[in-house]
Amino acid sequence: MEQLQALDRWLLVAANSHRTPLLDKWMVFFTERFVWFPAYFLLIVVLGYYYGRRVRLLVPLLLLSVGLADAISSRFFKPYFGRLRPCHNPDLSATLNLVNGCGGQFGFISSHAANAFVLAVFMALVLPRRFRVAKGLLFAWAVAVSYSRIYLAAHYTSDVLAGALLGTLTAWAGATAYQHLAARFWPREAELAG
Repeated sequence: MEQLQALDRWLLVAANSHRTPLLDKWMVFFTERFVWFPAYFLLIVVLGYYYGRRVRLLVPLLLLSVGLADAISSRFFKPYFGRLRPCHNPDLSATLNLVNGCGGQFGFISSHAANAFVLAVFMALVLPRRFRVAKGLLFAWAVAVSYSRIYLAAHYTSDVLAGALLGTLTAWAGATAYQHLAARFWPREAELAG
């Protein structure tokens, strides 16, 4: 366990110490939730165009998946484990470059990573194969958001990996529910979308 904690700390310091002003701006951009809202709104509009009336099922299940991952990470894991964020760790914080402040006290697990991976995995599971580029972009976004949390010293690598796993699991549950319900209520449309 001590070796894993040492590796976690080493990866954090490595990411945080290789900084530039331009990279600082990009990492803050990726981590800022207010940047996400216009992108997510645009995604919902595109989904509405592509999925038609099925969007009334798809969007609520996607939002439920995101909300569930966010609630589990923020309301259960963080208070239960009580693991200080790197930027709140007194042994570490003085040596870190805190470009974007620090955030809440506890960091295990990363809600940013969980939410970003919910979106990427959910869409990867429900979008047809011909949307490979869109799926790839969503995964690139999830990885960039996750890495930004380490770069900005808001989370350790293990916080981010656990968040990605939680996001993947909740996305799988939501996407599976969508696929079963869409096939039941709109069987012909579900066949055409595949």
